[in-house]
Formats: sequence, structure tokens, C-alpha cells
Amino acid sequence: METFDYVIIGAGSAGSVLANRLGEDPASRVCVLEAGPSDWHPYIHLPAGFIKTFHMKSINWAYQQEPGPWTGGRSIYAPRGKTLGGSSSINGHIYNRGQRQDFDTWAQLGNRGWGYPDILPYFKRMERRVGECDDTYRGRDGSLTVTTMDWQDPLCEAFMEGAVSLGIPRNPDYNGAIQEGVSYCQRTIEKGLRVSAATAFLHPARKRGNVDVRTHAHVTNLIFEGKRAVGVRYLKGGKGGTPVELRAGKEVILSGGTYNSPQLLQLSGVGSPELLQSHGIEVRHALPGVGEGLQDHYAPRSVARVKNIRTINELRRGVSLWVEALKWATTRRGLLSLSPTMVYCFWHSGETTESSDLQLTFTPASYKEGVQGQLEDEPGMTVASWQQRPESRGYVRIRSADPFAPPIIQTNYLVEEIDRRVVVAGMKLARRLLASKPLAPYYAYEDFPGPKVQSDDELLAAATERGTTTFHPGCTCRMGPADAKWAVVDDELRVHGLQGLRVVDASIMPRMISANLNASTLMIADKASDMIRGKTALEAVRFPVPA
Repeated sequence: METFDYVIIGAGSAGSVLANRLGEDPASRVCVLEAGPSDWHPYIHLPAGFIKTFHMKSINWAYQQEPGPWTGGRSIYAPRGKTLGGSSSINGHIYNRGQRQDFDTWAQLGNRGWGYPDILPYFKRMERRVGECDDTYRGRDGSLTVTTMDWQDPLCEAFMEGAVSLGIPRNPDYNGAIQEGVSYCQRTIEKGLRVSAATAFLHPARKRGNVDVRTHAHVTNLIFEGKRAVGVRYLKGGKGGTPVELRAGKEVILSGGTYNSPQLLQLSGVGSPELLQSHGIEVRHALPGVGEGLQDHYAPRSVARVKNIRTINELRRGVSLWVEALKWATTRRGLLSLSPTMVYCFWHSGETTESSDLQLTFTPASYKEGVQGQLEDEPGMTVASWQQRPESRGYVRIRSADPFAPPIIQTNYLVEEIDRRVVVAGMKLARRLLASKPLAPYYAYEDFPGPKVQSDDELLAAATERGTTTFHPGCTCRMGPADAKWAVVDDELRVHGLQGLRVVDASIMPRMISANLNASTLMIADKASDMIRGKTALEAVRFPVPA
């Protein structure tokens, strides 16, 4: 039986960073286990390939959520990356950190060292920001390249002018001093290619020789001796494959993500005793918070038909697509170098809101009803709008004792009344933006929700019929004090009541942040790597005191 110092389960965003940082010590031996294949597929690296990877089950867990009380009886598709780089290899490339209040709230929940001044140095250490910025907030020397959308489109410009006409200012850097405002998106794309966590962190780590990355390695359970995690069992080649056991001399680190991390804990006997016993699993350690508290952003997408200009809908077919393919091949620019979202807008649902609680995205394209990732034939433009900090919570629970059975994913979108109010406010703002004067030359009519939908109840009904995930699940192994019944890990990400086991991924977030989750997941792993190695945390940023 092989022994490593560290066994990392999952080669996604968090696992890639951990492998890189832990492997910096030449005396440490690190093994990374990934259930999916290598990230060789061209669609992973071609930015526009996200439309294809969205449904590719060879590199995607392709989960389905359970119908919720406010999703119109629909089961919403929930893609997750199943390859080196994880979801950072199939996502929309967006780099969005969130608001400082998000992390200060984590600290206020009893998590020492997780306030904004504490975590900002880790954001900075990771990134190589290309372009103008305030170096108080941004990093220049990291491994993760962050660029700004360079596609200049008249519809995008008109949308941003429309936002300004409604009192929403332009903001050159929503990852800087303040998030509010409208701007082109920042993304992890460099020279027309995706920069995944595997590209930035994992592949360089493999070159050192002390980091062993194993693909097609589906972990079935953790191995315990008493209350200490000492290793893992996995099947080489996946279902029906060869059983393998690995030992961890120092720690087992679970980085499977918001759905898979609690699933593996439960399969290994860590979780709610009632749930485990109902599936015939021996209770190794009672921890009722495992899998509970799931949060995600829920977004209805407002669509308008476009006139007097071509949109991406037309550019992606026929001769135009061949022209764009040639442009990308020769210059790494054009349509195939784009992200699914072009413009970001952060604003308030009401006058009394202290910090922006709405996030809106704009793209000069529209997608087929109920089919995410497939463009329509006729010209359109889309604004997705969602509540940044939802209160509704769901859960992730094993379906059976079979490690290959997908977990039960119940997000419970909109079960809290405040979530319903804010989502309706977002749809109203999206409507105003699309109908703004600067967009008038291109605006034909509102396709969804449509002019007949006017009252709050009608807008809410439309949201339940067509809203979808924004692919930002978190909070299923929450970080908090030992006396908090919902907490799974402490503020050093060690599983409460167990030794030699940490969870390091988006599942440890105690509550949802005002952002896409990939940037913060990378930060969490970078900070965790210092904790695991016993290194002194990076010095907190000191902000000037206002006069």
C-alpha cells in the first residue's frame, strides 16, 4: 500500500491550488485523485467551447437537481467539472471576488482570520492582473492570469450607456475598492485560451516530481482508524475498476466540491446519523451539518429581440462561423475567444439597500427556451438577473450507499420571501435596462417575460417557469465554531471531531457571497495551504482610516 504525505480528493479549482502549494516543499509527497479524465479536450481550452463542455458527460458530472417548490415542477440541470481543473475547465471563465462585507460576515460568524483584510492578500498572491488597477487590491505576480473582455460590441456599449442613464455608474474594476457599477467582464482567458486552475496551478506542480496526479480514480470512501482519517479507497478506472488503497501520512484533504464532498463524507459514515442509518451505513462520526445549508444563485433571464444589428446568434453559423474560426486560429481573437457573459452590472434592489444585492449580466445573444447553452436562430440579447445573497437553503444527501449514484440535490430556490422579492426587483431592473434609450435603436420588443407580464405575481410566476442555476453552489460543509450545529469544519477547515481530515472547496463557505464562486474557491485553497503547512498567514491588509 502506497503512502503519501497528503492525499487530495478532487483535481478541481481547490485541489489544483493545494497540489501546487503543498508540492512546493520538495520533501512532501502529494497525491491528487480525480474521478474524470485529463483536460486534453480542445473544447476545454477554446473559450467558446463552454457551449460544448456544458453537456459533455465525459468531463462533466451532469447532475440534475430535485424539483423545488418554486421551480415550477422542473428539475434543473447542474453541470460540474469532472476533469483536471474541475469546473474551472468548463465554466464561463468569469473572475469575480465579491464584496468585502461577504468575508467580514464569515468572520462575524466566528471564523477567525477570514475577514476581508485577512483574505485579500491571498486573492492578490494568486493572480496576475493584466491591465490598469489599484495594486492595493490586485495582484501582478501570481499564476492566474485575469484579463478584461476585449470584445468591443455596439450592443454592449449601448447597454452600459443605458445603465449610466439609470444612475448606475461605470466601474473600471469591480474586483477593486467597490463592486457597484457596470463594466466589461474580467475573465481567466489569456491570448485567446482558457486559464483553468489546472493550467495555472496543477500542471506546473506536476513538473516538480513530487506531485502524483491520478485520473479516472473514483474515490469510494475514506479510511479511518478511530477518529483519524488515514487514507482513501478508490477504483482505478471508475465503476467496475481495480480497487486501490492509499495512505496519508499527514492529512486527507477533501476537495470534491459542493456536491461531491458532503456525498463522500456521508458514504464514509460522517454526517446525520438518521440519514446514514437509513442507507445501512455505519455511523463513524455524527455530524448533522454535513450536506445541509446548500445555497446557489437563481436567475431568470430576460430576453429582447434585436433589430438593425447582428448578434452572436447569427455570427455563430454558416460562413460567419468559418470566418470567426479563421480569425481565432490566426489571431486568437473574435467570437471563439469570448465568454458567455460580456458585461457585468451590480446594483440595488431598493433605495434602502446598503450594498448592491443584485447582479445582472448582459450578452448580445439569446438562448433556446429551457435549453441552456444552445443559441437561438433569431437575433436577441439577454440580461440575467439574480439576488447576490439569498437566504434560502437546501441540502445535498446521498441517494443510496452506492458511491456511483448521484446525490440528491435540493437547492430550495426562493423558499424565503425576501429572495422572491429581490428576484422580482431584478427582473424589473433588467426590463428597464433593456428598454433604456441608448438601446432603443436595437430594441425590437421584449420576448421574455413579455409585455403582458406586469404585476409582481406575474413576474414571480415567470421566474419560477424559466429561472435556472447560475452554477454557483456552495455552503454544504460550512465553516463555523464547534458549538454551531450547522458547522462541519473549523476556521482551519478541519472537520469537527476528527483528525487528519480537512475540507477545502466552496462547500466550506458559511454563507453565499456576492459573486461567482471560482475566484473565492481558489483563494480558500491558497489560504488553506498555509494552514496545512503550519505557515504564518499572510499579513492582513491595512486600509486607510477615513478622515
